[in-house]
Amino acid sequence: MKVAYVFRSDMASTFQLATMILPQLEGDFHGVDVVGMFFFDDNTYCMRKGDPIGERVSKIAKEKGILLMLCDQCAVRRNLAKGTFEQCGTGEVEPKDTVEGVHVGCFPQLYKALSGNMPDQVITL
Repeated sequence: MKVAYVFRSDMASTFQLATMILPQLEGDFHGVDVVGMFFFDDNTYCMRKGDPIGERVSKIAKEKGILLMLCDQCAVRRNLAKGTFEQCGTGEVEPKDTVEGVHVGCFPQLYKALSGNMPDQVITL
């Protein structure tokens, strides 16, 4: 089964991702294929260049072909993307000072990026 995670709740990236999902992915015993991770609000901060969680996520995403995407509006608000609020949702916003492999976008960009490897389930944490 293929899943995509949406990190929406406060601290989902520092709790569920960092202490549960990521160690299981690194140990190769998570039990499903993760095809994408989408980060909202302050969960985007873990994807800053140099962040220990983000660097680990970036490494495992590269190894396993996992899409990493930040909400463009959330990233612009937190200085993790180049662009304006008017560009959000258009695909014109670009990542800034993030770990390797991160994309930014809104739902249209997420759907397009996952279209070649659709998840069977989307799990919001």
